[in-house]
Amino acid sequence: MPPMRILVAPCTFKGSLSARLAAAAIARGLVSAGLEADELPLSDGGEGLVDCFLTLPGAERVEVEATGPMGRPVRAAYALLSPSTPGSQPATAVIEMAASSGLPLVPEAGRNPLLATTRGFGELILDAARRGARSLLLGIGGSATVDGGAGMAAALGVRLLDDRGRELPDGGGALERLARIDAAGLPPAIRALEIRVACDVDSPLLGPTGAARMFGPQKGATPEMVERLEVALGRMAGCVLADLDRDVAGLPGAGAAGGLGAGLVAFLGARLVPGADLVMDAVGFDARLRSARCLVTGEGALDVQSLRGKAPVAAARRAARAGVPAAALVGCARLPADEARGAGLARVWQLTELAPPADCVARAGEMLERLARCHAGEIAALAGGE
Repeated sequence: MPPMRILVAPCTFKGSLSARLAAAAIARGLVSAGLEADELPLSDGGEGLVDCFLTLPGAERVEVEATGPMGRPVRAAYALLSPSTPGSQPATAVIEMAASSGLPLVPEAGRNPLLATTRGFGELILDAARRGARSLLLGIGGSATVDGGAGMAAALGVRLLDDRGRELPDGGGALERLARIDAAGLPPAIRALEIRVACDVDSPLLGPTGAARMFGPQKGATPEMVERLEVALGRMAGCVLADLDRDVAGLPGAGAAGGLGAGLVAFLGARLVPGADLVMDAVGFDARLRSARCLVTGEGALDVQSLRGKAPVAAARRAARAGVPAAALVGCARLPADEARGAGLARVWQLTELAPPADCVARAGEMLERLARCHAGEIAALAGGE
């Protein structure tokens, strides 16, 4: 009998492993136990999006210098897809904001979303347009910022002004003083871009599940900062409505990446789409799933945010619709077992079964391989092999 094929489709284990390295580690563990693994790294729009597309034929890696989240220069890469690349359009650029404005680029002690900026992300968009890109696929997960895309907009020629007509400095805190938006300086090449935005969450801009209150604390915001940022983003939404005639306050996905979802719609007329589904369609997930007996997915932390559009749950739900059982190997699981089952995950195993959290982070690849090997028999049983 041929080996049982398992589709291994995790996303990034933030701070430890890329989706590609996570898939390879899980596959090694399963193969060592006699199973066949088909590796398919996934992304929901955050870290790893560009890597997913660089696996496709006709994709080119472009690396440039850009402004980092705290103003210092960083090296950031994006992908240019040729017209022959599956799922692409002529001259499409795939850019993830995490490459220039991501949380891992800022040491924990230096995180301050009142000052952090998406300016570098705008610089990458401008660079892609100058290289001839006609459409963009943007991933906006994993940000260090809560600036509503203001830094990105400023890099592209939008002027954000206070009540005395002075341009605001970078950072979400400066939006407290926003009085007017002047978008006349957007270059024609930027206005002409067709832009799809892969959102990793469906959160609105404001409120308890919005950019500041739900996600601000993980980016270094104190309770006082959270409330200042909430007011600042509300002020931005008001100016966007008044000056650009776009209502972004309650738009699903507007709160992604510290309000960058709202900024992309407001300043560039972008279309927000569920990131995980967009990526899975582009890389042929459904076809690979049809040839598998079980799906094994994973991420760093399986929690309530995973239910709001993250790749592992989106993949598990597709598997459930296709009648393929699914399991997850994760760094830690904070989702009750019944909620995980409701999301399509029959079983969830976590690295902390094997070692303390610090060891799991430091030796994530080794531990993930070991965890896969330990539970290979149960995965085979799920797949109907026993």
